[in-house]
Amino acid sequence: MRKFRNFIRGLFEVYCREFKLVLHDPGIILFITFLPLAYPVIYSLIYNPELVKEVPMVVIDNDRTALSRELVRNIDACDEARVIGYAANLGEARHAMDSHKCFAILEIPEGFERKVGRTETSPAVMYCDMTLLLRYRGFLVAATEVMQEMGGEISTQDLNRIAPLAETIAPGDLLPINNVSMGNIRNGFDSFIMPGVIILILQQCIILALGMAGGARREKSSLIGYNPHNNSRSVFGTMTAQALCYMTLLLIPAIYMIHYVPLMFKFPMAGNVWEEIAFIIPLMLGSIGVGFVFQAFVTERESVFVSWVVTSLIFLLLSGLIWPRYDMPPVWRALSDIFPASWAVEGYVKMNANGAALWQVRSDYLMLWIVAAGWGVLAYVVQRWIVLPSIYGKKKHETVGKSAI
Repeated sequence: MRKFRNFIRGLFEVYCREFKLVLHDPGIILFITFLPLAYPVIYSLIYNPELVKEVPMVVIDNDRTALSRELVRNIDACDEARVIGYAANLGEARHAMDSHKCFAILEIPEGFERKVGRTETSPAVMYCDMTLLLRYRGFLVAATEVMQEMGGEISTQDLNRIAPLAETIAPGDLLPINNVSMGNIRNGFDSFIMPGVIILILQQCIILALGMAGGARREKSSLIGYNPHNNSRSVFGTMTAQALCYMTLLLIPAIYMIHYVPLMFKFPMAGNVWEEIAFIIPLMLGSIGVGFVFQAFVTERESVFVSWVVTSLIFLLLSGLIWPRYDMPPVWRALSDIFPASWAVEGYVKMNANGAALWQVRSDYLMLWIVAAGWGVLAYVVQRWIVLPSIYGKKKHETVGKSAI
């Protein structure tokens, strides 16, 4: 019992000293407050509003027939596009696009109706401004839907002309397709990507904070106003106390990110918030383990920006948001599996967007605990045999140097 009490006392002392270290380090404060509070809002505002409607476009009608005018009317009736006028030629239309009076040009070729009447291909050309992909997506969806609908009507007319009784045999659509969006009901880009990005931001904040703390431990105490050599007799006890400190500091920012950011921007919120909090606990522990391992490569506080921030795009790629994990080659899939955010993104999106319960994502939840345990073991090895010897070896060397002087 005496050893256990001493262990708990040592934990509490390291826990309190780590709080003091964090409060004396503006860089760590930045990573545990500004990044989780501001980054999700900034990223959400970039893609908000999620859908663009009534985007102006100009038409070049070289055919001037009833069918070409019907095509223009149908596109103008779509929510995504609004026809503001006609242009005499492509040069005039490009001048309007360069002046930002329109963001797309629809060019209907000469002989459009005649070729369609002869069941020949008569493609209409659309030029889109690519400065905002949401506009391009809207124009593409509008043009595709209108072309498919008009093509179906023309095919039905041709069929009725050949066999007048065909419509009495097969009326309507025999195989209708109804698209029901489970989570992203608005089909918006922000609602699609931001829940996963929130998890990646949380992982990045934790690792950057731990990395900067590791860099601070290698610097002189006069630079940060507090002696950074914060350790107990047990390496495991030191890591546990420091992990509890960062878990305490990041718990409120984490709740803000996974619950209040979706609430502010009206993202899908079909899951139970308490189950989501329980789900991200192993994510935070695993990220803390990665941060402890990362300390072996951080010799200065500023080096975290160069060595880690540049890899944020890689972790976005490995998360499965823009490249499905089931379609990854085995090497990239294995690399994706070892990081906590990859499993957390899948599970959190299922819970937050589709209303899955914690037991329904138990495979992702179990893998999060396994990954967290694996990084914890690796962190212990790195801290005991790499980080601590390098710190105290440097400290001993500096003491000997001062004595010699």
